[in-house]
Amino acid sequence: MPLLHRAIFAWLALVLTGIPANAAEFSEVRPIGFSADGSVFAFEEFGVQDGSGFPFASRFFIDTATDSFLPGSAVRIIIDDENKSVADARAAAAAQSGDLEEKYNFSANPGVIAAFNPFSELDGNAHQLRYLPLSVVPAFFKPYAAQLTEKPLPSSQACNSITETRLGFRLEMTEVEGKPVSILLHEDSSLPESRHCPTGYRLGGVVTHYADGIWTHAFLVLFQSFGFEGEHGRWMAVTRRFE
Repeated sequence: MPLLHRAIFAWLALVLTGIPANAAEFSEVRPIGFSADGSVFAFEEFGVQDGSGFPFASRFFIDTATDSFLPGSAVRIIIDDENKSVADARAAAAAQSGDLEEKYNFSANPGVIAAFNPFSELDGNAHQLRYLPLSVVPAFFKPYAAQLTEKPLPSSQACNSITETRLGFRLEMTEVEGKPVSILLHEDSSLPESRHCPTGYRLGGVVTHYADGIWTHAFLVLFQSFGFEGEHGRWMAVTRRFE
């Protein structure tokens, strides 16, 4: 069969069956909020796993002063039942972290989504954001900007058969209150196994919070890696406080 005919046949098969050639998935992300003083930031991600079709939901809690997880706080739920929904997974994750969320009262301090730049944004700069920390007219706040740079790192044994190098990233603040700066926010020297075999990153958004003269910025970073049926996307956060 000629190549063109094979391509048309494959396309028709996909259209008629409704099954995509690569069913890899990108999780959704939502800020949960901040503690009243901005010292803790929480967010969730959720979706349906490629391959299994199982719904999942995770909730993460970050100490914004140290940019590290609160010990033992991460919640990861996978429901091994494709008949269950993402709503079921999100509800289970919220129930498991209920005591922590009540302690920090995140719902009273949702923060401000100062910038949002997901993978589906076709005209956005994947590695750069420039934004105001709060939406207000007139804009009496001055802008902030951040730059993400991908960097190759040695592959792990688990990823050797997939890729020769795993990508890490460096995140730098390049503007604070309208002034050029060079402030390192994050730089990978090695990679946690939770990122699997990363193939790319996107600076996907910034959530801000203000209290007692301190701005807290939480940068949402999307990382791509090889999943069961192709590349998929997961979220992480990098935090910084500005006095």
